[in-house]
Amino acid sequence: MRSLLTAAAISLAFTLFLTPVFLRLFRRWGWGQVIRTPEDIRNPNHQTKRGTPTMGGTIFIVGTIVGYLVGGFAGNNPPTISGLLVLWMMVGLGAVGFIDDYMKVRQQKFMGLSGWRKILGQVIVTVPFGIVALNFPNQYGQTPASPYVSFFRDVPVLSFMALGLVIGWVVYLAWVSFIGVAFSNSTNVTDGLDGLAAGSAIFVAGAYSLIAFWQFNQACWGSEALSAAAKAACYPTRDPFDLAIVSASFVGALVGFLWWNAPKAQVFMGDVGSMAIGGVLAAMAILTRTELLAVLVAGVFVIAPGSVILQRLYFKVTRGKRLFLMSPFHHHLEMRGWSEVTIVVRMWIIAGLLAVSGVGFFYVEWLSRT
Repeated sequence: MRSLLTAAAISLAFTLFLTPVFLRLFRRWGWGQVIRTPEDIRNPNHQTKRGTPTMGGTIFIVGTIVGYLVGGFAGNNPPTISGLLVLWMMVGLGAVGFIDDYMKVRQQKFMGLSGWRKILGQVIVTVPFGIVALNFPNQYGQTPASPYVSFFRDVPVLSFMALGLVIGWVVYLAWVSFIGVAFSNSTNVTDGLDGLAAGSAIFVAGAYSLIAFWQFNQACWGSEALSAAAKAACYPTRDPFDLAIVSASFVGALVGFLWWNAPKAQVFMGDVGSMAIGGVLAAMAILTRTELLAVLVAGVFVIAPGSVILQRLYFKVTRGKRLFLMSPFHHHLEMRGWSEVTIVVRMWIIAGLLAVSGVGFFYVEWLSRT
């Protein structure tokens, strides 16, 4: 518990007190937000955001790493392969977002990496993650990830390796890549208003810290002496306590960052931040073996990309009509006259409700096995 609390506290203090130092550097380097012209026209309030320091995601990425390492040292919990895999996804996908942001700032254009190049970068990060996650078993034969699709835990009938070793690995890596790409892009699309993505991610990452900590409490290492009923309720997650630590550190870093990112934002996280958030959530879903449950836990990040998809489908089907005044959905609400603060706070409420619901269903499933 000492490691958990220390990790969260250190990362919180890092982003809360050191963000102004980073902002001075960002201004010196010319890292100012670029706003696309159509958005300026339809949303005049966004014009005032031009030039605000961006790429602030680098701040909570560094804060998370510092908090995680200090927390582990304080509680004598050295880093594990599972915790390092979460950091890999955070830093790797954050690096893809950083390249995208840097191209925008350097060229002073809204477009950075093209869509397919961005996806290629995301796949380059997620494939090594998937390979490592299915190797390096511990003394109990547990690997960080598993070759199954998971809901509350692995679903036995949904085994990738049932397709054969080669095809199984290909499908497994495609599945892991899909999760990584989907999460990083969905958080990227959601990051459209001050504090929206950061505040929402606090609830989701916090929920995953609780899930991992509960799995640690219900782990069954050396379970030979347990009854069959007790074994059925066990979680085979590898390194669940370390996953709880890295997630708690991430939450602390986001809370400190939100102090400066909440409306009216003094810094934007940029694609480096939103994709890093997606990387952490994807890794936590895979490593806690709750991939399908993540659709509910992180449901707030489904709303924005879902509205974009619906808008495009409706536009094609109706030959030019629009379902929303503007997509993603939070911009539709802006066009309806909602204030930015109202939209952000209500989306935080939705994020909290969905995350709590996910944790609740997770607990009920455990109760059904005891």
